[in-house]
Amino acid sequence: PSAPSGSMSTDYLERVAEQIGDAIAAHPGRHTVVFRSTMLPGTCEGLLIPILEKASGRTAGVDFGVAYNPEFLREGSSVRDFFDPPKTVIGEVDQSSGDVVAALYEGLPGEVFRVPVPVAEMAKYADNAFHGLKIAFANEIGAVCRAFGVDSHRMMDVFLADRKLNVSPAYLRPGFAFGGSCLPKDLRGLVYAARRADVETPLLSHVLPSNEEHLRRAVDLVVASGRRRIGLFGLSFKPGTDDLRESPLVELAERLVGKGFDLRIYDANVAVSKLIGANREYIQGRLPHLSELLSDSADDVAAFAEVCVVGFTGPEVIEALERAGDRTIIDLVRLPDAETRRAHPEYVGLGW
Repeated sequence: PSAPSGSMSTDYLERVAEQIGDAIAAHPGRHTVVFRSTMLPGTCEGLLIPILEKASGRTAGVDFGVAYNPEFLREGSSVRDFFDPPKTVIGEVDQSSGDVVAALYEGLPGEVFRVPVPVAEMAKYADNAFHGLKIAFANEIGAVCRAFGVDSHRMMDVFLADRKLNVSPAYLRPGFAFGGSCLPKDLRGLVYAARRADVETPLLSHVLPSNEEHLRRAVDLVVASGRRRIGLFGLSFKPGTDDLRESPLVELAERLVGKGFDLRIYDANVAVSKLIGANREYIQGRLPHLSELLSDSADDVAAFAEVCVVGFTGPEVIEALERAGDRTIIDLVRLPDAETRRAHPEYVGLGW
C-alpha cells in the first residue's frame, strides 16, 4: 500500500518476510521464497532478503532460494490472464530459484524473461506507468479533439493503424532527447491551440519540459566528469541527415561551449559549406563558429578528447573509440557493447 506521502509502505512485506524466515529456520531442506507484491527496485535484495536471512539464520541463494515474480493479472480477468499471459517475468537470485518458478509456468504461452531481481521489480512499475500514461494521453487528445469538433474515436482509428511507429517498440528504448523540425514545433502548436480552446493538457504540456530535463542530465554528466576537452560525436537531430534544426545535440554543444568547455565535434553528415536555408540560419544563430569546432575525422576528435560524448554510433565512431584507448565515455545512445562497457568506471550511460 501507499503511505500518505505517496511512498510505498513495506510494513506488510517486512512482517511476512520475518515470518517466512522463522518458518525456514524450523524446516530442513531447501525452500524457495517467491515474492509477487509490487515493490521498487532494491526492495527484495536490500530489505527483504536480509530479513529472511536474519530470521532463518541461513543464506539466500545457498540454503534457500529467492525469486521475484511480479503478477500482471487484472481484476475481473485474473484466471484468464494467468493461463494466457503476454509474458512471464522471473527475477532470480540464483538459477535454482528461477528454475523452481519457471516450472510453474511450463506449457503456458508468452515469452519468459529470467532477469536480475531489480529488473523484474522495475518491469512492473514500467508496465503500470505506461498504462496510465496511455490512458492519460488518449483522454487529453480526446479533449482537444472535442474542442475542435473532431471525432476522437475516428481519429484514433487512424492513429492506431500505424504499427511501425505509434503502436510498436519504436521510441521506447531509453536514449537521448528528441528534436528536429517537427516534434518540438508540433507539440508547441498543439499545446498552444488547446490552451486557446480552454482545454488543460497537463500531460502534453510537460512533454517538452521533460525533454529539456533529459538534456540537462547529459550536460550535468559532462560537468561532473571534471574534464575540459570534450569530443562530441553526432550533431544533427538524427543519423543520416544534416538537419540541425532543434537538434538536442546542437543544444548540448551550445551549452558546453557556453560553460567554457573546449569542444570538438564529429558528424559525417554535416559540412558547414553545404548547409543551406533555414538549416544554415539556425546553426549560425546557435553555433556561429561551428566550422572551428567541426572535424572530418572521428579519430582526431577521439584523440583530442578527455571525454567522448557519443550521440551517434556509426562504425567509424566505434572504431575511433577503440583506437583512442582509455577515455571517459558518456553514452547518450547506448553503444552496441554498452553491457560490457558498464563494468568500466570511465563509462557512463545516460539512462542505463
